[in-house]
This record gives sequence, structure tokens and C-alpha cells, in this order.
Amino acid sequence: MSLFRKLFKGTSKSDKPRAEKHQVERSKYMPDVHTPADERFTKNFILNGGRFLYALNLEEVKENFDNILLENDWYEQNVFCLDKHLEDTFKGFNLKFGQSKEAPFFITTCESLIADNGSILVSSHQLKELKLHEFPQYMVVYATTSQIVNSIGEGLRLIKNRNAGSIPTNITTIKHFETKEDEKDFMSYGSSTKNLYLLLLEDL
Repeated sequence: MSLFRKLFKGTSKSDKPRAEKHQVERSKYMPDVHTPADERFTKNFILNGGRFLYALNLEEVKENFDNILLENDWYEQNVFCLDKHLEDTFKGFNLKFGQSKEAPFFITTCESLIADNGSILVSSHQLKELKLHEFPQYMVVYATTSQIVNSIGEGLRLIKNRNAGSIPTNITTIKHFETKEDEKDFMSYGSSTKNLYLLLLEDL
């Protein structure tokens, strides 16, 4: 059963012994390697500083998107968007979709959600040939639970299988969200920190 459905419907009795076992054996800040991919992704994504809003249907996705606009006062603003489908999905919010890098936020889809490290895998399908530092500081990513995979390697295999003969370029991961300057280490050197919202739709 999906972690997200558990959150909304409660945990069954059969789930409790396993959960308690993991709480004893591992730190509460580190997801167990044997836990479901959706649970590992959620925990790692939040530890990275990302914020996600879960939805059971498209109507709830739009409600969550509206809450993001309200929180940041983005009504009647420009939106950096490279995906016509997203423009159609989120029309009706009095936004001006375009390719202005001066827009307060960028909205996009992704290739996969990586459970092992809580990152977002993207490619030229989403970014064209632009680098992450060329995009606005705020990003809104629209994805589905079926896009959660265990590792970057698995995500790359899916890209290869979906795009036989025309593999996209500019493949990268977005991992560092709201990282403070004094908390950076050699693993985050050269990366672009973004304030990221994830609109996550349950489709399993």
C-alpha cells in the first residue's frame, strides 16, 4: 500500500510490528533501506529541504497549487514554463506563462523521483539546454507517485527505455533545497540550491 494512502487512511495492524522494528534498529532521521520507495523518497526529500503537497486527484493538485500561489503572493505574476501541457493544466489562475527568466518561479514536470537520496531527476525534456542556475530560485515540480524509483541508475534506465534512439541531453538531478551556505559540503559544490515545491499526484 502506498505510504501516502496510509497517511490518509491510517496504518493497518499488520504494518505496526515492522515499523516498530525499524524504529529500534535505525535512527528516526534515516529511512531504512528496505522500506518502500515512496517512504524513502518522502523522508529524504524532506530532509533535503523540499516541500511536497500530496493529492489524490487533479482537483486536489490545483487546490494545492492555489495554496502555493497564495503563500508566495504569485497571483497575476509571470511564470517561467517550457511545457505547453502544464500551461493547459494550470490555466485559470490568472498567471502569465512564458520563458522569462525574471519570473518569480519555474513550473515543470520531471523524469523520476529518486528514493535513495530524495532528488528530482530532470533532462532536456524539462530544462531544454539551460543550466539550473539560469532558472528562478523557486521551482514547482508536478509529478506522480508512479515516477518514484529506487535509484538514479533506475531512473536513467527508464529514460533510455522511453527514448530509444533519441535519449535526451542535459540529464541532472535537483537535490539541494534551501541549503544554508554554512551547511554546504563538497557533495553540494557546484550545485544550484532551489526552493522547491513538489505537487505529487497519486496514480497507483
